Amino acid sequence: LACSSPHALLQACSPRARAGHRAPRAMRRAARPVHRAPRAMHRPVSSLAVAYGTSLASQGRDIVDRNIDRLVPVGRLKYYFAVDTVYVGRKLGLLVFPFMHQDWQVRYQQDAPVAPRFDVNAPDLYIPVMAFITYVLVAGLALGTQNRFSPDSLGLQASSALAWLIVEVLAILLSLYLVTVNTDLTTIDLIAFSGYKYVGMIVGLVSGLLFGKTGYYVVLGWCCISIFVFMVRDRQAARGSCPALGVSGLTSASRARHLSLCSPQIKTLRLKILSEAAAEGVLVRGAKNQLRMYLTMAIAAVQPLFMYWLTYHLIR
Repeated sequence: LACSSPHALLQACSPRARAGHRAPRAMRRAARPVHRAPRAMHRPVSSLAVAYGTSLASQGRDIVDRNIDRLVPVGRLKYYFAVDTVYVGRKLGLLVFPFMHQDWQVRYQQDAPVAPRFDVNAPDLYIPVMAFITYVLVAGLALGTQNRFSPDSLGLQASSALAWLIVEVLAILLSLYLVTVNTDLTTIDLIAFSGYKYVGMIVGLVSGLLFGKTGYYVVLGWCCISIFVFMVRDRQAARGSCPALGVSGLTSASRARHLSLCSPQIKTLRLKILSEAAAEGVLVRGAKNQLRMYLTMAIAAVQPLFMYWLTYHLIR
């Protein structure tokens, strides 16, 4: 109605008039109180959340640290990786040329074996792990020279070698259980002894790549004999009486460790498997001890078979 006449319509519908109608709304909005939380109130909440998250993380880390040793013996693994360059060089030479080595005894300090870097006869995991990785790489190189390389074939080679290693260790553990051998031989020791064969496999493969099949068979045969001798080589030293045999109150494992210092005629791997009989001063004549002897020889004899099985198809 106010905008019925043209003059009134121009005055009522002008921008100034419309701004006048919107002004009360703007004033009402400005009059409304705005409730904003001060920044000081947000800071305690964020600090509390950070503190709570930190406490949860620390509790989880403590739980993992307490239970990780039950699954993975980190402390023992550190012992098997305590090596240096001198030890690695001497051990590689011992694995390839064990015939001239005389002192095969494992040294102990305070009823515990010394670290591998101080004793070349001590088992370690550094050389088996590095040799396994190098074997996979050399196998890929051999396949590549024959135009047979593919990621799938390399993965199959690595998985098959790892599967055979697991089968071998499980078979040895089962045999030790069936023969009822009371020994300080651990699963890590078995992995170390079984992993040394990869050194000879690498040498055989490299010789095959350089000199063909003839070089492969000659060098691999040498390495097979070397790993067998490394497992069961007698300690060439004078026999003598061991004072630990007359000491009472020692367990079989402790007697075996003391015997390793004073009876050097015991073999490297036999020291582990025949520790109970050796600690009790029993000669290897009974049926049970003969089974232990046969088990030791079988473990050493199966190494060349695996060495040939895992490498023969890579040389053509």
